[in-house]
Amino acid sequence: MTSSRFAGRAALVTGAARGIGGATARRLAQDGAHVLLVDVLPEVAETAAEIGQPSLVLDLAEAGAGEKAVAAALAAFGRLDILVNNAGISGSRPLLDCDDALLDRIIGTNLMAVLRMTRAAIPHITRPGGRIVSVASVFGIAGYPGSTPYAAAKAGVAQMTRQLAADLAPEGVAVNAVAPGLIETAMTKERLHGDAYYQAAMLHPTPMRRAGQPEEVAAVIAFLASADASYVSGEVIAVDGGWLTGRHPPRV
Repeated sequence: MTSSRFAGRAALVTGAARGIGGATARRLAQDGAHVLLVDVLPEVAETAAEIGQPSLVLDLAEAGAGEKAVAAALAAFGRLDILVNNAGISGSRPLLDCDDALLDRIIGTNLMAVLRMTRAAIPHITRPGGRIVSVASVFGIAGYPGSTPYAAAKAGVAQMTRQLAADLAPEGVAVNAVAPGLIETAMTKERLHGDAYYQAAMLHPTPMRRAGQPEEVAAVIAFLASADASYVSGEVIAVDGGWLTGRHPPRV
């Protein structure tokens, strides 16, 4: 079922080959948007073909990648109304186990690439009515053992959101973020089904007692990208089944 919610609007979604990014691209396209799907994974072309949209294989950690992605969106659509910063990587370890190369990789992809992508998009995004939505994490809000570099990067995305909201709201551009909790994606599947500690710390204390699906995060992103959120800016909305506020194990 399609709608005209985003008719005439153009979006750029990073990390769009699969997971939350793929679900978001599908949701925006389903609701009438033109969407450029960007990812370092070549399979992004398959995801894009499924929904009849263009794609770009690009490593956003590379210098100038943000400008390349924005230029591709403008070439394809002639405008840019919505930026969704979703691309990110896992692989975090306790800080003492992280060498400089790993720190640079995690911070570079999860924070610096988001800053560069957003910086490249700001001059071109529609005014008024533009939307920037980034994907942070509950780990950037609450502590989780062994995730300091990743958590620091995602906390940076959340604070970038608040700062840019203050800068851009007067120009009619709303800037928000989502903070997913336990979402079943390729990135989390192994830990969700094979890591007893992760299950005890993330799945069992989630009041809804289940993992979320990428489509459930995409629905919140679509709301923040829409006119329905016209008076929402600077917010970081948890999509976590109640984990942040509840965090209690089942009663026995």
